[in-house]
Amino acid sequence: MREPRICFVIPYFGAWPFWMPFFLESCRYNPSIDWLLFSDCGIPQDTPENVRIVETSFADYCRLVSLRLGIEFAPDSSYKLCDIKPALGYVHQDRLQGYDFWAFGDIDVIYGDLREYFSAERLATKDLFSTHDQRVSGHLCLLRNDTRMREAFMRIPHWRERFNEVHQGLDEGAFSRLFIRHKNWPGFLRRLAARCNDWSRRSEFVEAHSTFTRLADRSTRVADTWHWRQGKLSNSDLPGRSLPYLHFMVWKNGPWKGREDLLGPVGLQHAAAWEISEMGWRQAQPGN
Repeated sequence: MREPRICFVIPYFGAWPFWMPFFLESCRYNPSIDWLLFSDCGIPQDTPENVRIVETSFADYCRLVSLRLGIEFAPDSSYKLCDIKPALGYVHQDRLQGYDFWAFGDIDVIYGDLREYFSAERLATKDLFSTHDQRVSGHLCLLRNDTRMREAFMRIPHWRERFNEVHQGLDEGAFSRLFIRHKNWPGFLRRLAARCNDWSRRSEFVEAHSTFTRLADRSTRVADTWHWRQGKLSNSDLPGRSLPYLHFMVWKNGPWKGREDLLGPVGLQHAAAWEISEMGWRQAQPGN
């Protein structure tokens, strides 16, 4: 079976975060997947060939969004871009020709082997893939690159007005409700209702343990350590299991906030293996 072509579309403005070299290195180890970034942060050194950065100002990017969506999109903060993530496939459809899937996401992540997780067989079954089990995962979500999925965001009630209001978390809120309804119902009733919703039937919501580890009792915890080795990713909670990516939101907003001294030795991102914890990056320990 042919590998479907995938392109991530990520607008990002301001300044690249200090962990950007590690983000880019994890992209490099997924050479059959492309990333398309729109940014005013410049082109980082040693950007891999599968990462294309289109240099543009925030104001110019907002004008492009306004033109493509037929609205006046002029937010005060780039954080509002999170709300329009479900519309990025529509906004940039001219750049997505030839791709089978497009994805939206964040850059506070480290990728593992994405092809292992999003296999051709898996992608053949659905039109949307979320890595959370009860909502769209704003930090990584794949959508089939067809008219129906590019325009799915237009089913959000009053989307034009809401795209112009303050940040609302539409990517994980209102957009999720197109695919998952009655999420607080008991599981068997929710699954029964989903059979009557074509959007639900054509979507996958499976917890990938990227931000928190979901335990058997449905409680969650943050894994102590993540291990990256030549493009493969695992963690201390699920040893031996290959995971698609790490979303380090908790560390970014907590112990890492305001810190840039967490990158380990110079050039560590090019090593064959490294580890990540709340203490930042370090060389891989023997046996890991």
